[in-house]
Amino acid sequence: MGCAGFTCSKHSLCALNILYVMVSLLMIGIAAWGKWFGLVSSFQVVGGVIGVGVFLFFVALAGLIGAMKHHQVLLFFYMIILFMVFIVQFSVSSACLAINREQQNQLLEVGWNNSQSTQRDVEKSLNCCGFKQVDVNGTCDASCVSGPLQTCFPNHSCTPCADKIQEHAGEVLRFVGGIGLFFSFTEILGVWLTYRYRNQKDPRANPSAFL
Repeated sequence: MGCAGFTCSKHSLCALNILYVMVSLLMIGIAAWGKWFGLVSSFQVVGGVIGVGVFLFFVALAGLIGAMKHHQVLLFFYMIILFMVFIVQFSVSSACLAINREQQNQLLEVGWNNSQSTQRDVEKSLNCCGFKQVDVNGTCDASCVSGPLQTCFPNHSCTPCADKIQEHAGEVLRFVGGIGLFFSFTEILGVWLTYRYRNQKDPRANPSAFL
């Protein structure tokens, strides 16, 4: 049977959803691993990644079950949800690729000010203190800081984190945007496959039965 047939559509949709299941488990595993080994201390970041992974897992599971059973209701809701995810992901990915340096700085500063745990993670990983300037009255978890209270001094070798973050921010945004665009096209492919598969007759079913 050709690739336009029922069996090919079914196998293609199953393979796509197996890929989504693997990606979702990978996201959950990486987030849990990072939290377990203390690489990321922010519960919001870890919880957000795990939440997205769990959501993707259940969507892919619904699509996989619907494809295997040719279940019209499951396939319909799967198609609608996947299309909504495509719109959101395509928009976010395009924004990541189109954002300029000034907008990057504003978003980074907002993210920095909204999470102290994220500040500690960045200070540890990049070995810096503060965002745009070192706060002499504040605390810092970077290894460049000496003293039992981890106090940043103005004559210390520690530098602000803004410049170091900006060095990597552009590359990260391009990487995230590119990966997001790639998966957004697989999602629109999944929507098209689901739509076509729902309107195909199972050759093993009763020929006089309705779809």
